[in-house]
Amino acid sequence: MGKQINEREVVLEILMEITENGAYSHKILGDVLSKYQYLEKRERAFITRVVEGTLEHMIEIDYILNQISKTKVKKMKPVIRNLLRSSVYQLKYMDSVPDHAVCSEAVKLAVRKGFSGLRGYVNGVLRNVVRKMDEIEYPKEDVQRLSVKYSVPEWILSLWKKEYGEEITEKMAADFQKEKPITIRCCMNRVTPEVLKEKLEAEGAKVEAHPYLPYAFYLSDYDYLEGLESFQEGLFAVQDISSMFVGELADPKAGDHVIDVCAAPGGKSLHVAEKLQLADEVAARENGTEEKTGRVEARDLTEYKTDLIWQNIDRSGLGNICAVCKDASVFDEYDKETADLVIADLPCSGLGVLGKKPDLKYRVQPEDLEELADLQRKILTCAQAIVKDGGTLLYSTCTVNPGENMDNVHWFLKEYPQFELDDITENLCKELRSDVIEKGCIQFFPGVHDCDGFFIARLKKKHDFQEM
Repeated sequence: MGKQINEREVVLEILMEITENGAYSHKILGDVLSKYQYLEKRERAFITRVVEGTLEHMIEIDYILNQISKTKVKKMKPVIRNLLRSSVYQLKYMDSVPDHAVCSEAVKLAVRKGFSGLRGYVNGVLRNVVRKMDEIEYPKEDVQRLSVKYSVPEWILSLWKKEYGEEITEKMAADFQKEKPITIRCCMNRVTPEVLKEKLEAEGAKVEAHPYLPYAFYLSDYDYLEGLESFQEGLFAVQDISSMFVGELADPKAGDHVIDVCAAPGGKSLHVAEKLQLADEVAARENGTEEKTGRVEARDLTEYKTDLIWQNIDRSGLGNICAVCKDASVFDEYDKETADLVIADLPCSGLGVLGKKPDLKYRVQPEDLEELADLQRKILTCAQAIVKDGGTLLYSTCTVNPGENMDNVHWFLKEYPQFELDDITENLCKELRSDVIEKGCIQFFPGVHDCDGFFIARLKKKHDFQEM
């Protein structure tokens, strides 16, 4: 049987969807890899690397092309623009691919896509890139230098530099371009970390312990995630360590009623449900009574999102969690003071996860940050009303923008003095305790911490608060 697909054509089609049609990189790449799971591991790895690498280095690649081509990147035809981008990535960052192969395959693909009249242009630009790559002068000015070197928009770097200084800014920008194994969470309701590690290694995967949590591992050297028997059996969930700390700091107690107001796809809710089930079982043994009926209600805005949550619930085998379609920004009087624990992992700019979603840095704009902060305040206003006296509100985002994090915490405490920050120090591993902010918050930085950029605040509602 002849070869049915061309990997470079698949790469081009994916890049076109992302850069021209607004598709999200992690979603379309996952869908395409699932569609072509019959391909060899090497072929799927090539598609993944070239798509992700082109997006990760796109500002630098465009800078290189603008030094070489008389037609600037913004003026190029979209197909040619993305074809050249992916080709330059291969030339600069993939030594295993011969330069002549990159150039000839790009020319063939241009012809196949109906641009035979530009075959000479494509060939000439790429051959000039090969010849002049090492001669290209990069910007010297600091922010522009970092922007081209790490392909992060200048406005984002300026924001970080102002808030966190140059050292942390460069560490974050550099970390986003590093290739890393995925992080997984052992599903403790089904298996112990030790047994899971043995099973995964028996399946041929490489498993390394994460330094922050005993049930977290780095996973690599597997062929296809869904092909792992351990995954099919629901023995682990793919989840970043920073996200796992939502479950750690939530710390549900036996019998708690938990509401996660923005839950999809459900990883944090399921982690809390797992902890809640184990807490119920311990309490039942200690008290010699039947298990308490702690429950988690995982909510989100659309049926599509709640369907995703239900799929993950079914995989988990947990019976103390359900998914509900509900708008977190609209308060329902029926919910008033009904929850012991409310989780508000809110929509945000995603500036902490640019390594996993590199297209976000080109998608998000400065004006979006203020709109997102306002949306978060609207949802927090509704979420706080659900919390019982003495209950907990856990607020988190996957960004490193203070306007969506600490600034909102300060606003919240001023608006709702019945809440106070709750000390999280004892819920953290020793490596992280010195990073606690104002006793109840922590900001994770990629490149500084072994995880994504992420923010968590734990707020406690005071008993019998009387407003002055």
